[in-house]
Amino acid sequence: MEPQPFVLATPDALRQCHDSFDVYRAPNNAPGDDALRPAVVFVHGGPRPPGVEWRPRDQPVFVGYGSIAAAAGVVGVVLEHHMASLAECAAAADEIAIGLDEVRQLPGVDPNRVALWFFSGSGLLAADWLRDSPAWLTCLALTYPVLQNLPEWGVEPRFDPTLAVSDSGELPILLTRVGRDRPEFVSGVHAFVEAAHGANLEIIEVPDGRHGFDMLDHTDEARSAVTRAMTWVLAHVR
Repeated sequence: MEPQPFVLATPDALRQCHDSFDVYRAPNNAPGDDALRPAVVFVHGGPRPPGVEWRPRDQPVFVGYGSIAAAAGVVGVVLEHHMASLAECAAAADEIAIGLDEVRQLPGVDPNRVALWFFSGSGLLAADWLRDSPAWLTCLALTYPVLQNLPEWGVEPRFDPTLAVSDSGELPILLTRVGRDRPEFVSGVHAFVEAAHGANLEIIEVPDGRHGFDMLDHTDEARSAVTRAMTWVLAHVR
């Protein structure tokens, strides 16, 4: 499938490419301006379909998210992993942890104010951060996520957010759930919400949204959901 356009207009931003992530800053927030700014780190989904030649971080949807974060005065980061199958969750989790260490050391980034935002299949990788969230993690967002580890997938229990969310404590969590997702994903989200009683969870409902609504559904509902989610994350990371 070819990359699809983002549902929101993409503002101008400075994009700096690193080995495993891209950094977005507002044109007037270049490194060296002496201000430490929070970072919002976007983690794309997976597994990556076979035969795809473009990199996930080059998708217009993630260029859009990173640029909007930058325009809001924080540092946007699109962090890439290379999960080709769900059996590679552990390797992808290691990539994310290493990448986050590098992001927190970037010039101009406040290492004590970082938000994590997971999409689609990377929702399974959020389990580590729900179970053991560091003090610098200000909030965690999930958009049309895969949240339940089904036995037939052969993924180790470590990567089951429905088991991890009860240990999330006071960590603010935002779930954007769509009404037109695959049945097994819908049931996983439902199980996660049921398991999250007592967690600091907020939900944005997108009843007519599809999996990938932020690039597939160019509707007022989709645009509103993305805007509300970004507003929530920015408020918590600041």
